[in-house]
Amino acid sequence: MKILVTGGAGFIGSQIVDAYLEKGHQVAILDSLVTGLRRNINPKAKFYEADLRDQVKVEQAVAEFKPEVINHHAAHLSVSESVEKPQFTAEVNSIGFLNVMEAGRKNGLKRVIVASTGGALYGDTDQVPTTEDHPTEPVSPYGVTKLAMEEYLHYYKVQYGVNWVALRYANVYGPRQNPKGETGVVAVFLEKINSGQGPVVFGDGLQTRDYVFVEDVVDANVAAVEQGSGPYNIGTGIETNVIEIFNQLQALMNSDFPEIHNEARPGEQRRSALDASKARTELGWQSQVNFTTGLEATVSRFKSYKEGNEDNRD
Repeated sequence: MKILVTGGAGFIGSQIVDAYLEKGHQVAILDSLVTGLRRNINPKAKFYEADLRDQVKVEQAVAEFKPEVINHHAAHLSVSESVEKPQFTAEVNSIGFLNVMEAGRKNGLKRVIVASTGGALYGDTDQVPTTEDHPTEPVSPYGVTKLAMEEYLHYYKVQYGVNWVALRYANVYGPRQNPKGETGVVAVFLEKINSGQGPVVFGDGLQTRDYVFVEDVVDANVAAVEQGSGPYNIGTGIETNVIEIFNQLQALMNSDFPEIHNEARPGEQRRSALDASKARTELGWQSQVNFTTGLEATVSRFKSYKEGNEDNRD
């Protein structure tokens, strides 16, 4: 099957590309390389360097490759930056997405898989873990753009018959996460500790998130190529707070930095965890890697890369 992965040079997208190629699919990547890394690009995939907002380049890439499936991971990801720059977030996440969809539907697109969000979509809620039927009440422009994306997907299904799956991610972590990118407390803390700086905890550090390992997320994207319809939570259902991550990483890195706190960031909710029962039933997916094991694997790969002992794509 011909699959175009937008954001295919990024943390999650590049590993999805690898998995699709291993499954025998013909894969192309569309990425601006603003936050994605050239070293993440699988040489077996065709590569188009383009910004989502560049309608002409997007249309040229899609018209040339003619994907049957588009896996859409390119986005502006920072919740806090979306509060500061809502227009920019909308340009990338909404207008950019529409550029991809319009190009796709003109060139025989049959199916779309998108990276959506769980916590930022549901907002602050007392229902934790949260199910897909919970009211969507985003408290940031980032969450609003993800909700709009899902509404557009419904439109393209009704109007043009394009099937869709929205994978509402919990907080994804693991190898290839860019500590200088837009999000990712695990990667940011790791880089700070490794460089001899103390990680900064925003707020009191007791805010919780559901952390899902990137390999599990990749498995969900593989399953979604041929199964499922509509939104699916992709998470573990388990809450972990920032102080717990701080302490576990310090132990794994043999460091002893004091806790340094800064003001809580705007637009972020207090608690978040996702109920993935629907994905288990309809996609045959559930998380396989617990947080401790995933964190150990992430630190191990991080150390190997820093020491130059592994392929630099990891």
